[in-house]
Amino acid sequence: MSFSRIRLENWRNFAQVDTPLASRAFIVGPNASGKSNLLDVFRFLRDIASPGGGFQDAIRRRGGVSRIRNLAARRYPDIVVDAQMEIESELWRYRVSFSQDNQRNPIVKEELVWRGETLLLERPTRDDRADEARLRQTHLEQTIANVKFREIVRFLATVRYYHIVPQLVRDQERYVGRQADPFGGDFLEQLATVNKRTLDARLRRIQKAMQVSVPQLSELKLEKDERGYPHLLGRYEHWRPKGAWQTEADFSDGSLHLVGLLWALLDGMGPVLLEEPELSLHPEIIRHIPQLMRRVQRGRSTSRRQILVSTHSPTLLQDKGIAPDEILLVKPTASGSEVEVGVANHEILRLMQTGLSAAQAVMPYTGPKGAEQLVLFDA
Repeated sequence: MSFSRIRLENWRNFAQVDTPLASRAFIVGPNASGKSNLLDVFRFLRDIASPGGGFQDAIRRRGGVSRIRNLAARRYPDIVVDAQMEIESELWRYRVSFSQDNQRNPIVKEELVWRGETLLLERPTRDDRADEARLRQTHLEQTIANVKFREIVRFLATVRYYHIVPQLVRDQERYVGRQADPFGGDFLEQLATVNKRTLDARLRRIQKAMQVSVPQLSELKLEKDERGYPHLLGRYEHWRPKGAWQTEADFSDGSLHLVGLLWALLDGMGPVLLEEPELSLHPEIIRHIPQLMRRVQRGRSTSRRQILVSTHSPTLLQDKGIAPDEILLVKPTASGSEVEVGVANHEILRLMQTGLSAAQAVMPYTGPKGAEQLVLFDA
């Protein structure tokens, strides 16, 4: 199950995007070019289809239509999200166009669903035009209306986004008001809801992988304290026979970030969205992340899990196993950012075909011009 193509119009940084997606994609580009906003479109689709969420809530979380709409939008200001998906070896496509009414309420302008070449849904309908309040919701989020394309709803529910912030994981008040926080506010609470057998099996796999970077770590487990709050415990070996236990409060940023990354790769079967997985990690660990991702994909018994990654790391992109069609280069322009697949850029393709890594072929496109002038900063 995966996204095979994404088309966007007036979505945040992007005036227009139309790009294929491989089972693994590395999104690269300058700062503030829109890498995170490109990942966010997949979260947006998931939020629309989520129970307790929906179209209105998904837009509210992002600050309203005016915050989502591309600032350079001109003649056609409607925002369009058009996703093509492969689900159970079948091609699906979902397209939603939206704007806001005179009271700044989000309103659906168009909603279409295809199964293969067959059009299953086309809105607005005659009833929609007679009662515009109906256009404040998508049919994707309505169980009565989405019967013919509920496969899309189930697929979107499998999308996972992780950008673990170690400080939030350590926060003693992290459980207050947070639910399914992608930044780790309730990360340990999420772990505690997993079936114990599954949880223990995953933690053993994570522990084995982490011992590469933390050789003293001999055991990893999750336990609740007397108040009922879960804590991640690691036992570190030293001269005492039984070693010493530490909680997440004592883990380094790199250790917590690595736990979050490994958990993200093990959690679920649908697409996983990762932002800068290299943060706080040693270069020797970062260098092997692409191979780790590929190994996880190959280990899937049913289908290869899609992994979409944003990164600034030349070390991560040094892996010679990264193919040109796995590179998504985000390029800022005066009318909004563009997205170019590495295989469509003749220079990048030529360089990678001669044996250069993605880092050598792509990173020169992502550096800010005049960065050397930073040394002139007068404190």
